[in-house]
Amino acid sequence: MIDLSGKTAIVTGGSRGIGRAIALRLATQGADVCISYRGNAAAAEATVAEMAAMGRTAFAVQGDAAEPDAAKALVDAALARLDRIDILVNNAGITRDDLIMRMKPEDWNDVIATNLSGAFWTIKAATRPMMKARAGRIINITSVSGQAGQMGQANYSSAKAGLIGLTKATARELASRGITCNAVAPGFVLTELTADLDPKLLDAIKAQTPLARFGTPEEIASAVAFLASDEAAYITGQVLAVDGGLVMM
Repeated sequence: MIDLSGKTAIVTGGSRGIGRAIALRLATQGADVCISYRGNAAAAEATVAEMAAMGRTAFAVQGDAAEPDAAKALVDAALARLDRIDILVNNAGITRDDLIMRMKPEDWNDVIATNLSGAFWTIKAATRPMMKARAGRIINITSVSGQAGQMGQANYSSAKAGLIGLTKATARELASRGITCNAVAPGFVLTELTADLDPKLLDAIKAQTPLARFGTPEEIASAVAFLASDEAAYITGQVLAVDGGLVMM
C-alpha cells in the first residue's frame, strides 16, 4: 500500500472533479493537503472537511491559477501551515472549446494562461523550498488531447501539449536536487466538464477506447498517488497515460 504518512501536498484546482479525487486520495494515503480553488468556496470547504475527517491537516486557498502572485501566495500559505512542500500536483484547468476559425483571442489566452502558465507559476514558486529540502514530487495533469490533439480544442490541446514539454524540462532541471517531475494524461473521464457532452459523442468516444468505457477520477488519483510515492523514486520526465488505451505511444 502506498504510504504518504508525514508528507505534505498542494493540489491546484482541488475542490471538484479530478482534483478533488486526487486531494482525497493523497489524504487517504496519509498526506496533509492544501488545495487551491478559483470560485467555488463551498465545494472547496466540503473537500477540506472530508480530508480533515481523516485526521489530516487540510485547508483551501482561493486564487486564480493564471496569476503569478496567486501561485506565490498559495505556496507561501502551504509553507506557513505545513512547513514544507513534498508533493505538488498541478491540476487546475479550464476549457473554452471552439473551432480555430471561430475561437476568440480571449478564449485562447485564458486557457493557455490557466492550464499551462498556471502550472509554470506554481512550479516556479515551489522550486526554492523543494530544492532546499533536496526532495520533491511534481505531478502535472495533462491530457490525451495534448498527446493526440482534439478538434475544437486547439487552445486546450496546445496547453496540455505544452505541459508535457514543461514536465520534461522541469524533470531535467531539478533532477540533481532529488526532485522528480512527471505527468498523468487522463483519457475521457466523467466529471462536470464532460457531463454536458452529447450522448452520441460519448458513445463514439467509448467505441474508440479499447477498454470501452470512461475513466473515473479515482483512477486518475491512483496514478498520481503512485508517482507521489517512494515507489516512483526512479521515475522522472515521464507521461503516464490513464486513458483505457485511447492513445498508445
